[in-house]
Amino acid sequence: MDTTTLLETAAEAARAVGPRLREAFRSRPEVAVKRDFHDPVTEHDKAAEETIRGVIEGRFPGSAIVGEEGGTTGSGELVWYVDPIDGTANFAAGLPFFCVSIAAAVGGELVAGVVYDPVREDEFTATTDGAWCNGAPIRSAGAARDREAMLLCSYPSPLDLEVDGEEGLRRYGRLVDAFAAVRRPGSAALNLAHVAAGWADAVYGTRAQPWDVAAGALLVHRAGGVYLGDPLAPGDYLAHVGGFDLASSALAEVAVEKR
Repeated sequence: MDTTTLLETAAEAARAVGPRLREAFRSRPEVAVKRDFHDPVTEHDKAAEETIRGVIEGRFPGSAIVGEEGGTTGSGELVWYVDPIDGTANFAAGLPFFCVSIAAAVGGELVAGVVYDPVREDEFTATTDGAWCNGAPIRSAGAARDREAMLLCSYPSPLDLEVDGEEGLRRYGRLVDAFAAVRRPGSAALNLAHVAAGWADAVYGTRAQPWDVAAGALLVHRAGGVYLGDPLAPGDYLAHVGGFDLASSALAEVAVEKR
């Protein structure tokens, strides 16, 4: 299957919702919750996914779509993973760190992906041939060790704390102590895109869903970085820039302990 056409479709679908998200941003939309109050959703999440599904269906009718809001539809070897707003809490509050994430997999292999930041209009794209930001090739490179590196992190999440308790806070403290900087921006897909671009050095997250990380994982890999975890199955993940010494990093120790 032509990866260029798949990427063009993903990019078209992502950009199709840009105007709506920019218009709604900082309008303080009404927020509902899904699992609990830590898991918000807005009317714009659902409307954006409907638009994205419409674009994909128009190009590849009947293909499987796995969406955060609409679940799984269709069937076949071609599967699309869609997160219409990754970072809904940020979007709803007015914090400009959220994105649209769309990935395509054929026969269980990721072959195309887009992470689109509608506020900055940065478009991160990847296929099996490479990775780009706004059309320019990107390379995942940066710090080699913790004390010089920036870590983007979502651990511990509320669910992690429920399971790990104070041990989760202790592990997080180890990361804060070891790294030059630790940040919790609130979007797994955009975190991974920034590592792919070399704007951050490592990212660690837990309990991710495929729609959160599929496109970002392909970006990191094709930009020359390392992604650890299965991006097409729920679970923990870790990614870092090329040249980073994971073996001697506190991040590796925490990830192993968490498993």
